[in-house]
Amino acid sequence: MTMSTNLGWPSDPEPAAEHRRLGWLGRALAAVSRETPSSEVVRPRPSATTAVPEAPGARPDPVESAHDAFTGLTPSPPPTVAAAVAQPIGAPSVATAAPVDKGVDNDVVESPSERETEAVPLGDNAVDNWQHESLAGANDADREALAAAIPTAGEDTPLAMELAENARRRIQLTGRNFPKPATPRVLTVANQKGGVGKTTTTVNIAAALAQSGLQVLVIDLDPQGNASTALGIDHHAEVPSIYDVLVDGTPLLDVVQPCPTVADLHCAPATIDLAGAEIELVSLVARESRLQKAITAAITTGHSFDYILIDCPPSLGLLTVNAMVAASEVFIPIQCEYYALEGLSQLLKNIELIKHHLNPSLHVSTILLTMYDGRTRLSAQVAEEVREHFPQEVLRTSVPRSVRVSEAPSFGETVMTYDPASSGALAYLAAAGEIADRGAAPVG
Repeated sequence: MTMSTNLGWPSDPEPAAEHRRLGWLGRALAAVSRETPSSEVVRPRPSATTAVPEAPGARPDPVESAHDAFTGLTPSPPPTVAAAVAQPIGAPSVATAAPVDKGVDNDVVESPSERETEAVPLGDNAVDNWQHESLAGANDADREALAAAIPTAGEDTPLAMELAENARRRIQLTGRNFPKPATPRVLTVANQKGGVGKTTTTVNIAAALAQSGLQVLVIDLDPQGNASTALGIDHHAEVPSIYDVLVDGTPLLDVVQPCPTVADLHCAPATIDLAGAEIELVSLVARESRLQKAITAAITTGHSFDYILIDCPPSLGLLTVNAMVAASEVFIPIQCEYYALEGLSQLLKNIELIKHHLNPSLHVSTILLTMYDGRTRLSAQVAEEVREHFPQEVLRTSVPRSVRVSEAPSFGETVMTYDPASSGALAYLAAAGEIADRGAAPVG
């Protein structure tokens, strides 16, 4: 049994060799059978002169049988497409001769699925769009029932198991509206270790939250501006940016831009000017709390953001300190390698210092394992050790290595819009759901 790459449903079995021998002749018969109404069926009569008795147990040659059936058909004008489509499933086979020259090309009736695919305006994958629309109105019970209906593959077919699991996760998560928090949540995505997926995690978690009905703001505090690039935000030197907010006191909402690919997602971009902010902030009053005052002022003006995610540079300088003072939660992405564990201890010491001297409400609320490779024992050992030391903070979902996640920024998109069916997009969507569920406002 093979699995479909979209939903994991069983597909048709591989045709036998005798069926493949029919070639274009078999396709012509199939096309003709779809085009003629059942009332015009003319069954060929067997010829007594050509009938040859078959030996017991012998099987007729499929090519000769198809040829005899094809030559005995009577021609009739092809009906309309609507008549062909209206023919009920399971109706008797229709016998009508197609023109000899280009008969297959001229008379094949377009199937309903092909017409629906061409009519779908959203995206390149009509199946993905149809699934998203159909799942948008489903309740939790419907999702669970549909996910439970997916066949379970055996352990001897790991690829089929992965496809089935991805299909279940997609059914359970796609189109679901995440709960809103009681108050806006400000999370600093920090790790002084470079290359662990801070920016990738920030933009994809933000996109997943925004796609699920929440208002999200990404603050790009990294002078490289990678988060701005991934969200399709222009961030050249003349663009108003977070630098103007930190150094010149510009209101935060004056530099915010909407993301062109995801609704309800906004970004305060970073420009190259931010590289000199570390030095310029040294002489300013209350240098560690400049970003906190800007976010507080934005809240008083009535912004509607449910989540504010701050992408930090790979360092523990004044920019990262500003981010930790402005937030109440620290979100740490950890690469499943030894160096990431070594840097985690130093990061936790700095968080404790900032909590003791500058921001008593700061705490590590979320840890996400990134670049997880299930084929290696090292990834499993690192994940096990992190979960043992931080059982409450580590998300159940881990993000696997995915080429699609790395490709998406080159198109100015997140993986949530670049390839929403990929394993990386499903992992970030599941992680965003966990974050939203943990911070949901209490019912009643």
